[in-house]
Amino acid sequence: MAFIQCDFRSEALGMATHFCAILPAEDGFSPAGAPVVWLLHGLTDDSTAWQRYTGLEWYARLKQAVVVMPEVQRSFYTDMVSGPAYFTYVSEELPAFCRRMFGLSGAREQNFVMGNSMGGYGALKCALRRPQQYAGAAAFSAVMDANDFLHRRQASGGLRPGEAAAVFGPGEQVPAAEDLFALLGAADPAALPRLFVGCGTADRLWPMNQEMHRRLNRRGVAHEFCTCPGGHTWDVWGKLLQTALDRFLGPDKLSFG
Repeated sequence: MAFIQCDFRSEALGMATHFCAILPAEDGFSPAGAPVVWLLHGLTDDSTAWQRYTGLEWYARLKQAVVVMPEVQRSFYTDMVSGPAYFTYVSEELPAFCRRMFGLSGAREQNFVMGNSMGGYGALKCALRRPQQYAGAAAFSAVMDANDFLHRRQASGGLRPGEAAAVFGPGEQVPAAEDLFALLGAADPAALPRLFVGCGTADRLWPMNQEMHRRLNRRGVAHEFCTCPGGHTWDVWGKLLQTALDRFLGPDKLSFG
């Protein structure tokens, strides 16, 4: 396996940034024929978190998948009102850059987006706003209700008041284009990629994940809702990631032992 940390200038962000990528290195591996997982980090982490805290590299090797992990700071994967255009960066510029650099496929059936917490919010936003780009999207312990998160959870690790205004703009409501429930209500269920929603039953975000499950059912959106014991922790996210990769990418392509 090759673990790559790449620094480059982003036009969408107007500054230099970086991302991490994992690519299989076995003889005969072709990036153009590999599934690509765009794996998004949470609010208090960075682009290295998934590789450091889970068995991601091992899972990617077994699946012969490419994994790309962008750095977005605390942006909520949003084209910020007062700040850089992180949604454009993650959903448009970075994929185009990685396809040029690594020869990755842009075909819908080979691209998947996943993330935890804020990254789960970002993954579902990508799926709801750019459904033609992804075959599957997985959200682990996601911030499903951004309004609830911003207004009620600032004292427990949420965005600070000044940050919230910079990301979403002033006012009491998150704009519809950044609200997962509003985006779901406006979406064509038949056009959406396969969805996987997972959350620990002791997670502080469990109620809003249950609510998303109910709304997906009401809209007739096919999805898997996966629950497990545990809270807002990496042991839960590692297990959910492995399950989602099994669902979306199928059996392991390599075996050992």
